Amino acid sequence: MSLADEVRDFVYERYIKPAREKGVKTVTLRAGEVHDAMGLKGKIPTVCSALGSNKFLKQHNLRLAKREGPSCGVNVCFTYELP
Repeated sequence: MSLADEVRDFVYERYIKPAREKGVKTVTLRAGEVHDAMGLKGKIPTVCSALGSNKFLKQHNLRLAKREGPSCGVNVCFTYELP
């Protein structure tokens, strides 16, 4: 399993799945928060790539409603709609 796959699985289990179970309609994540929660060092590009990937969106039936901040960095925020 690649690191990007690990990031996608971690985000789903830690943020998306619990939000769906609570009936939340949107979730906003900051790349740096995910990076730190996973205990990663120097892997922000991988986290940003994984969070913005079509694979992640399709895999978990999400829609990327908004991406804010720099193209890549700890302060990139992803807002997902959970249908």
